[in-house]
Amino acid sequence: MNPIQPVPAQPTTDIVLAEITGMLRTLLAEYGEDDVEIGMSTTFNRDLELESIDLVTLAGLLEERYGRRVNLAEFLAGMEFDEIIELTVGRLVEHVVRSLRTAEAG
Repeated sequence: MNPIQPVPAQPTTDIVLAEITGMLRTLLAEYGEDDVEIGMSTTFNRDLELESIDLVTLAGLLEERYGRRVNLAEFLAGMEFDEIIELTVGRLVEHVVRSLRTAEAG
């Protein structure tokens, strides 16, 4: 991801999904798993088999790309354990879009 690249004025689900997919592919490449399909219904635990340390890395990538407007730790802190286990890429995408739009609205 290129942190210098500006965030679109109107972040859309498609744009954010593409950016998060790129971040996840970066993470998965470290495990040699770069051919996994990633979509809105993909789960972090079951489908991508990411560990908690991977979520920490993802949080860093999100902050690098979007700044402090998107806080993954805060997002996860509001969830029950079962919700975290079943977290989908789509739910994260929706959170990012909502966070960016809220920050934009001031």
